[in-house]
Amino acid sequence: MALARVLRLWRTARHLRAEQVAFRLYFRLAKPWVRHRALAAVGEAVRRPWLASWLAPLIGARSHVELGEFEFLGERGNLAAMRGWNSPEKAKLWLYNLHYLDDLNAADADGRGEQHAWLIDRWIEGNPALAGNGWEPYTLSLRIVNWVKWFARQTAIPQPWLDSLARQAQALLVQEERHILANHLFTNGKALVFAGAFLGGDIGQRSLRRGLAILDREIDEQFLADGGHFELSPMYHATLLWDLCDLLNVAGCSGVATLTERIGHWRGVVERGLSWLDAMCHPDGEIAFFNDAAFGIAPSPLAVRAYAAWLGCTLPAGDAGDACAARHLADTGYVSVSLPANGKAIVDVAEVGPAYQPGHAHADTLSFELSLFGQRVLVNSGTSQYGEDAERQRQRSTQVHNTVEVDGENSSEVWAGFRVARRASARDVSVGRAGPGDLLVYGAHDGYLRLPGKPVHGRSWCFSGKSLRVLDRVSGRYGRAVGRFFLHPAVAVENDRLVLPGGEVVRWSCSGGRAAVVPSTWHPAFGVSVPSRCLEVSFEAPEVTMVFSW
Repeated sequence: MALARVLRLWRTARHLRAEQVAFRLYFRLAKPWVRHRALAAVGEAVRRPWLASWLAPLIGARSHVELGEFEFLGERGNLAAMRGWNSPEKAKLWLYNLHYLDDLNAADADGRGEQHAWLIDRWIEGNPALAGNGWEPYTLSLRIVNWVKWFARQTAIPQPWLDSLARQAQALLVQEERHILANHLFTNGKALVFAGAFLGGDIGQRSLRRGLAILDREIDEQFLADGGHFELSPMYHATLLWDLCDLLNVAGCSGVATLTERIGHWRGVVERGLSWLDAMCHPDGEIAFFNDAAFGIAPSPLAVRAYAAWLGCTLPAGDAGDACAARHLADTGYVSVSLPANGKAIVDVAEVGPAYQPGHAHADTLSFELSLFGQRVLVNSGTSQYGEDAERQRQRSTQVHNTVEVDGENSSEVWAGFRVARRASARDVSVGRAGPGDLLVYGAHDGYLRLPGKPVHGRSWCFSGKSLRVLDRVSGRYGRAVGRFFLHPAVAVENDRLVLPGGEVVRWSCSGGRAAVVPSTWHPAFGVSVPSRCLEVSFEAPEVTMVFSW
């Protein structure tokens, strides 16, 4: 067992970049030096003059519900009762949300100025420099941006607030998350740009210069040619699109030359990203659930589109007509299929994510989601929590996605909270016509080649105007293969009929396997588990076909 753990760690770590390893050692071995640099003298902070006050949509739900009373992830907490900002009684993710101070930019924020002034004062008093969760680089990053947005709507800022902002920017400068990279480093860069755009003097210049150096590298690396974010999570994609809109906005409000000269490039990335986001949304307007994804964490696609349009970005056209048509997002590895009568399918023939940071990946290769008549019918599990417990492991596993599990193993070796060892790789992907009006998508993956019989799962989806045929084949030797098709909780099962909320009926049939309806759960938001059902098909032949017709 010890050897197995060592091998799994090696298979995970061997994909890391050299800078990730170097910075992990830096943070572990050079803590006194990091602390010394973070606490070095900053000087009195000054506010940089802007062309205009910050103006942007305020969309987040109110989280500071009463004075000192907070609600995150469906759970409440009182600052006094918790005895401070780093209570051991609360989960780390809840405490992270507490330190973000997102409430400064919630939907009704501008009517609660006194409450927010109290909140900022309490945070400064209760969080001495480098003490606790609030001084970790990710929480620093989100709070810095929230402070700058709120400060930039005020006519006067007390000097202790400006000085605290400067100290936080300096602490972030020496704690860039280069051991993690991906969306974390992007978020660090955005925060440093916001701090640098708002603060004058040396700390402002250093923050701006460093933030732009990060973003100049990371934007082009993280947003692929088809517009999608390379971590392959629609939720994180929407979050980072909002971040890019914020960058466009701060460039215009501040008038800082080094920002305004990047507006054209940033706008192009946003516009391509909007097109990808549209492709990855269901007819209900919300994101599909691939990899870590849930409602209520990222801004909604509707809100992202509205913000981008307000900033002058060109929005993508909607899906074309009633024809059965596919859009192959080849760089990210998804296929978005528009179906008649307000239907849509989204197919995953993607890699697990960037090789050096697949932390938000699920073992969901060759899974798909399906909407018909504007209603979600087949859904992946969603994400209700982070952490490292059994439920987190289950929600990342192959067994809760619309794909095939072989011999009880995951297609990719997801482990811990955000780790992946051996990864499934998609192969032989094709998208084309199977006949007049029909569309065929095919893909296979090698994730099970590590098993003794070296099985390979291949799947084809054949779409017509009123049916979908899913053919699964598992080649090689194996003991048991199970295909699963998870139903949205609003879909009723009546023998071979799926009855949608609007009364529409979808018939299903199975050949090559033994089908059963089993209980399951769906996780559309953090802290939420909704009872649902699953069509579970045990293979009795090398090929199994599921047909859905409507």
